[in-house]
Amino acid sequence: MAMQSRIFPVSEYVRPSNGEPIRSVVQETKDAVVVVWHAHPGQDIAAHIHPHGQDTWTVISGEADYYQGGGIVAHLKAGDIAIANPGQVHGALNTGQVPLVFVSVVAPGSAGFAVAEK
Repeated sequence: MAMQSRIFPVSEYVRPSNGEPIRSVVQETKDAVVVVWHAHPGQDIAAHIHPHGQDTWTVISGEADYYQGGGIVAHLKAGDIAIANPGQVHGALNTGQVPLVFVSVVAPGSAGFAVAEK
């Protein structure tokens, strides 16, 4: 029996766009949704929440202002991990000179989504 690969090269999921930043799905199950995000300098990933789940971002490249709600912003850079627990606001503006690329893991897969204030 052939084993399904469990290794997913991030570079194969990066989808640059001059419009809105692209969310490229790597895998979606009831347990989690794993996506790769790409945002050009100046692009914004809208502030939002997942009412019923956690969103963990692992930054591969670039830097950004990371929205935390209530006007609170933190600086993210390559190598950082940002965790938004259920209901916590998160989103980002690429403030750097290179693309912001990160892997997002939302768990469980039924975490939901709602736009929120920065």
